[in-house]
Amino acid sequence: MRDVQIGGLVSFTTIDYPGKLAAVLFLVGCPLRCAYCSNPHLLELGPGEYDPEKVYGWLESRVGKLEAVVFSGGEALMQGDATISFIKRVRELGFAIGLHTNGFYPKMLERAAEYVDWIGLDYKATPEKYEALVGNRVAYDNMIQSLEYWKTTGKDFEVRITCDPRFIDKNDLIAIVRDLSERGVQTVAIQKYINHFEDSAHKTTPEQREQFFNDAELRKTVTAMVPNTIWRE
Repeated sequence: MRDVQIGGLVSFTTIDYPGKLAAVLFLVGCPLRCAYCSNPHLLELGPGEYDPEKVYGWLESRVGKLEAVVFSGGEALMQGDATISFIKRVRELGFAIGLHTNGFYPKMLERAAEYVDWIGLDYKATPEKYEALVGNRVAYDNMIQSLEYWKTTGKDFEVRITCDPRFIDKNDLIAIVRDLSERGVQTVAIQKYINHFEDSAHKTTPEQREQFFNDAELRKTVTAMVPNTIWRE
């Protein structure tokens, strides 16, 4: 694939790159099939809906108005060299570069690191439940490799945990955050699961989705483990 394939674009956001006004580019293709995926239309690798040169031209017009561009997906690193090449071009415009990643491609992350300033890394479940959630046996190990590599860069990052009650319970959340604490992670974002595409056989209730956020003792326990805990409802 010679040119980056862009399947979606958010022209302005204050939440996708901490502390910066940003645009988000959603690239097509993902190796995982997460049960709670909010962008299922981006899973298959193929032609994107947005002309990359027109997107680049639009970004040129945003210089001085936006501070950062975030590459998301899908999994942006699945497009490999095409993604890295476009990231380099966008960074040369003066934007900070953010990357949302599931960590499936640690070697590609290493190649991209020179041009990426911040990442949001998904830690999706405990090792025992990872495959059931994402549909892939090696995804957990790859994610940990990506995490350990990124720590060596000294660049900023957050690790994000989406609390889908079908795959994470309160004890799981504590175990995951404890693991991150022991690995020296400084920022963890606890994210509420949003039931975008549930079918009738796999429904969750509001109470199940909110249990992590309504439990004051759980919040106290988790928040005490890492220096910066974000509860993202």
